[in-house]
Amino acid sequence: MKRAIKEKLSLLPDQPGCYLMKDGDGGILYVGKAKSLKSRVRSYFTGSHDGKTQLMVSQIADFEYIVTETAIDALVLEANLIKRHRPHYNVLMKDDKSYPYIRLTKEEHPRLEVTRRVKKDGSRYFGPYPNAQAAQQTKKLLDKLYPLRKCRTLPKRVCLYYHLGQCVAPCEFDVDPSQYEEMTRHIIRFLNGGHQEVQRDLKRKMDEAAEALDFERAKELRDLIRHIETVMVKQHVTLNDALDRDVFGYVADKGMMCVQVFFVRQGKLIERDVSIFHHYGEEEEDFLSFVTQFYHEKPTLPREVHLPSGVDAELLDQWLEGVHVHIPQRGMKKRLVDMATQNAEIALKERFQLMERDQDRTVEAARKLGEAMGIGYPKRVEAFDNSNIQGADPVSAMVVFTDGVPDKKEYRKYKIRSVAGPDDYETMREVIRRRYTRVLKEDLPLPELVIVDGGKGQMSAALDVLENELGIYVSVAGLVKDEKHRTAKLLFGDPPVEVELKRGSREFYLLQRIQEEVHRFAITFHRQARGKSMIHSVLDEIPGVGEKRKQMLYKHFGSIQRMAEAPVEEYRQAGIGDKLARQIREALQRAEAEKAHE
Repeated sequence: MKRAIKEKLSLLPDQPGCYLMKDGDGGILYVGKAKSLKSRVRSYFTGSHDGKTQLMVSQIADFEYIVTETAIDALVLEANLIKRHRPHYNVLMKDDKSYPYIRLTKEEHPRLEVTRRVKKDGSRYFGPYPNAQAAQQTKKLLDKLYPLRKCRTLPKRVCLYYHLGQCVAPCEFDVDPSQYEEMTRHIIRFLNGGHQEVQRDLKRKMDEAAEALDFERAKELRDLIRHIETVMVKQHVTLNDALDRDVFGYVADKGMMCVQVFFVRQGKLIERDVSIFHHYGEEEEDFLSFVTQFYHEKPTLPREVHLPSGVDAELLDQWLEGVHVHIPQRGMKKRLVDMATQNAEIALKERFQLMERDQDRTVEAARKLGEAMGIGYPKRVEAFDNSNIQGADPVSAMVVFTDGVPDKKEYRKYKIRSVAGPDDYETMREVIRRRYTRVLKEDLPLPELVIVDGGKGQMSAALDVLENELGIYVSVAGLVKDEKHRTAKLLFGDPPVEVELKRGSREFYLLQRIQEEVHRFAITFHRQARGKSMIHSVLDEIPGVGEKRKQMLYKHFGSIQRMAEAPVEEYRQAGIGDKLARQIREALQRAEAEKAHE
């Protein structure tokens, strides 16, 4: 243990708070909370740990901590710190992990919409719905039942919704406020679990229409009743009350955790949500961290939250004001928690099976590729591709596949330094020389196979540098594309000959993936370099455009494309005169035309 860490451990207070584990560069590895910082942080540096925790501990070079007044404050602070720093070893909720709601707006002419953002604007929000499809289906059903306006801004004349009977057309007709009040009252009743009462009303109207021999209207009402049944009555479990609940279950194995959330709305289980992720801390702590992030800054909450045993439900209960958080011991609620846990176990087991199946397939593809080339099993494959436009801004890229799977942390980009003009062979020489000189210097692992994007010329350039300059002897192959820029054949040997591979085989598909991935990576890098170069060369070469005016232009227009498309008059708003504005537009449009021509 480092002396500095040992000294800091002796100073830890026996108080609640959060701790931040840091690596040698000062980056945040892990954020945790504790009722006692003294005992919790010390536990990382004493005793034995499993492999995944030991991996994290081995990278800790320093730590800091923040003392809080209560354990609840630590719980909330942890969620904020995780959201801010997004540490590698923490459980992280996805940024887009938000659920849709149905919003009934509070306006002169109210409307319904599906949204993922809940604001304090006086509107009524119903949900959350487990998926957008369920919310959209419910909204469409309500649109047919209650003809509120659909347009965000009122048009000048009635639209199709009016003719379909789904809008009262406030754009053209005066609408009595009492009509809106009645419709919104029915909508609120419906979304609060009163759809069965709506069904009964519709059935009564359907019978009346049938008795009046208005069979077309009766059919419309019958279809609406069936639609309600389809949308609203897809339930598997029903509780006797009409409360909204979230029911959690989780399981952890092999460094991964699966959490299942059952959404019970109006006493009925309507849907579930599944999250599977890597975890590195204690199971209960990481699960609690997940639940905290799940509800962090969430504007609407259920009435009850049910958790499995072993979790600090009391802490969550104190934090989630107005929500009853507890661990059920018997009855239907306990069965729901058990069902969520069982489903989590099944989902995680399926994920492991799929991972093993995918791994078996990719390993088998790599093995068969090696057999076809006669080089054994190519565990590590490094592939190179060059990208330039008539020699401008030449770049090269390398991707790495390990056991047939992309290893993105090993990818590398190269800006070509010594080659002038579109010389693909010399570009390949430079990038191979730079890559494997560094491999030798830093004692990095050598690949079993090097793949260059191209034919005999690129292979010859790579082999010459590897064998004659660096004394490295590894297998080198070339991938040749057809006229449609698709993988056509694999070249190998001296002299290079085509390797017989069956199209549609796993090994051929692996080659396609490698070629497409390295091409994508190289093209993306080239576009970035080209874009930066173009911005610099065009704006900086226009007389009268200095650094200050460049900043003004970017602040006003936001992009080069907007500058090129904007009229001269708009440049005045950015403080640019008409004459200079015309010069800027002409220069940018000329550069865009040259780029399109290339």
